[in-house]
Amino acid sequence: RAVGLGQVYGLSARGLAIDTGLAKAEEFPVFKEFWVERPEADAGTLVVYALLDSPSVAGAYRFVLRPGLDLAMDVQSHLYFRKKVERLGIAPLTSMFLRGENTDRFMDDYRPEVHDSDGLLIGKNTGEWLWRPLNNPRQLRISVFQDRKPSGFGLMSRDRQFDHYQDLDAQYNRRPSAWVEPIGDWGAGGVYLIEIPSEAEKYDNVVAFWVPEEAPTEGKDLRYDYRLHFVSQEFTAPSGGKVVSTRVGAVDPKGPKRQFVVDFTSPLLKLMSPKAKVVAEVSAVGKLTNVVVRKNEEQGTWRLMFELEPEKGKNPTELRAILRSGKDILTESWVYQWNTP
Repeated sequence: RAVGLGQVYGLSARGLAIDTGLAKAEEFPVFKEFWVERPEADAGTLVVYALLDSPSVAGAYRFVLRPGLDLAMDVQSHLYFRKKVERLGIAPLTSMFLRGENTDRFMDDYRPEVHDSDGLLIGKNTGEWLWRPLNNPRQLRISVFQDRKPSGFGLMSRDRQFDHYQDLDAQYNRRPSAWVEPIGDWGAGGVYLIEIPSEAEKYDNVVAFWVPEEAPTEGKDLRYDYRLHFVSQEFTAPSGGKVVSTRVGAVDPKGPKRQFVVDFTSPLLKLMSPKAKVVAEVSAVGKLTNVVVRKNEEQGTWRLMFELEPEKGKNPTELRAILRSGKDILTESWVYQWNTP
């Protein structure tokens, strides 16, 4: 785990994830030895070497730590496989999400929100940026976002308002976001997001990592280099438009229809007139109705509201939305997974 100036420890980064989320025991590679390079008196970096080991793989790592307002860490890894690995997770990030503004599970807790991270952000090779709000599901949930040569991915903590947490001790509003910036060609694969049901904040129940398309076999050696950023201000899409909140509720307590409320912001959106022609593109498996986009002049954000009647027999339901004005895309893509209770 790492922090920058003014941050407190939150999510963590691991060396590797092996067979995570499969119907068998996960393997946990560990760093067995470390060597620290003695820095010069005026050095602005710290170099650390490490040996990673597990039954399936051995790895040589080199870390270059760059402390500052935010902390950056260059990671070079060379992996040697003793046997075939079914699911190899590169640059895994581990976090906790107990409850948030989108949580529909009741918990007897005075705090409105409890989490180290509140969303997965992905910068795709195509130029599209995805924001997937985290949740505490009722059952194990695995999502895969396929890509080739990704720009990056990370578990973010966007909500920095203390009154949304009300925790003087844990200080969740000061937890860092972590962003993985690949260096070199990572090829084809996908970002995996695994969310595990949890009843307590002491358990890390969220993990995200990159899985290469081709699983490594015995005798294979692989190199993966990347830069880890532990930041307070997260990376955003080139448009600057990002999701700031997601809320879900029943349209009728006795019916299947759900109402979704998604708020977006950006410097441009704040300046746009409430009469501007901002429209939403929303897609989902099911019947969409009452799709409305309007400006929230109280906060300068733009709100997307719609109702969804999930298709029978289709669970979970995948949803996606963006805001645009004419041909201009104004925001990142909001992606969500709704599970019928």
